[in-house]
Amino acid sequence: MTTSPFDHPFLSGLLGDAEIAAYFSAEADIRAMLSFEAALARSEATHGIIPAEAAPTIGEACAGFTADMQSLKVATARDGVVIPDLVKQLREAVGNEAGEHVHFGATSQDVIDTSLMLRLKSVTFLFGGRLHAIVTKLAALERQLGANRLMGHTRMQAAIPITAADRIAAWRMPLEIYRDRLTEQTFPVQFGGAAGTLEKLGAEASAVRASLAQELGLTDEPQWHSRRSRIADLANLYSLISGSLGKFGQDIALLAEAGGEIELAGGGTSSAMAHKQNPVAAETLVALARFNATQLSAIHHSLVHEQERSGAAWTLEWLVLPQMAMATAASLRLAAELIGNIKRLGAG
Repeated sequence: MTTSPFDHPFLSGLLGDAEIAAYFSAEADIRAMLSFEAALARSEATHGIIPAEAAPTIGEACAGFTADMQSLKVATARDGVVIPDLVKQLREAVGNEAGEHVHFGATSQDVIDTSLMLRLKSVTFLFGGRLHAIVTKLAALERQLGANRLMGHTRMQAAIPITAADRIAAWRMPLEIYRDRLTEQTFPVQFGGAAGTLEKLGAEASAVRASLAQELGLTDEPQWHSRRSRIADLANLYSLISGSLGKFGQDIALLAEAGGEIELAGGGTSSAMAHKQNPVAAETLVALARFNATQLSAIHHSLVHEQERSGAAWTLEWLVLPQMAMATAASLRLAAELIGNIKRLGAG
């Protein structure tokens, strides 16, 4: 049993997305954290911060490391973050003198935020591909059925005749904008040390950070521990995507309610009324849009980071951002399926 519908034993059949969920698993998070630690060691060795021979030893340990998850759970309850115990375990695995150089100059937030950026970079690439596929399907639908007649509606009342192409364009055009915005997203390394000053690295601080970013395939930017606008921007884009797909779902549900202007394959059954084909995917798109719109408020609350680091605002991000990503993933999956199920739209 789970408290999240996104990985619930049966609700996940409707709301889940195994491909995207994998990036928010503990295993994926730890792998990305270890990538940070190995890359940090290589970067610091390159610039003479730690001994050159320590970096390959740390890297090999990271590659073969298996965390004690129960220990991490107990320690996180105590420390509020997983990194102190993870680093302790990793230092023990590295052993010898090299273990002393693990995590040098870094802080917990550097590791956790960089792990998030690594995983969100992959998720964003996948979302861009899904949006492209949806836009392509809508364009094909427009070519196939665009000349058909529909009744336009304003304020839920019949207005004047339009074409199916007019309606489809209203679904497609915002998604093209979001697809392009996804490709413009940047994912910076987080590296600032205890209070954002990289005080332990001295004159080499900027050079080490640039090397670390290059090692990890992230952009090089000064630390952003307490500046969370990039998280809010990405969450806002998630809400825009699911919101526009929710509008698509709402329109399909209304067309299905009227009954004469659309024919759908693959509707859901009713336990009480065998004759029904419920527009389940369309309704779910509406629910997911409203979910993300609600969660976006919480992300904006998490912008309020007091001073150099906030435990409360940071924890709020952990509660909300993965759920928004999962809702967006489900929206993209369901929208693609729903478009494929449109057999007729309007009258020829």
